[in-house]
Amino acid sequence: MDTLSRLEEVIAQRRAASPETSYVAKLHAKGLPAIAQKVGEEATEVVIAALAGEAADLTGEAADLIFHLLVLLGAKDIALADVLAELDRREGVSGIVEKAARTQE
Repeated sequence: MDTLSRLEEVIAQRRAASPETSYVAKLHAKGLPAIAQKVGEEATEVVIAALAGEAADLTGEAADLIFHLLVLLGAKDIALADVLAELDRREGVSGIVEKAARTQE
């Protein structure tokens, strides 16, 4: 099992924990808007680190973003495997072509 799959399992387990003892449970108890906001904050921090930080800063912020994205996906009952399947589906397709196909739907 890879790192992201293990993390997805840990996040799922911790959603059921007490918000007093688990950050994931605490964030989940605040609801979807709070989780989504946190993903947005982390994405902004990734951009800032990319433009102004050292590689280690970007690495840390990217890890935070991925973690919070997995929390959001779990809250919406979307499996990481579904996201990976979508990436597999897009493999070998030009980003320009793929985006154009989405706008026509």
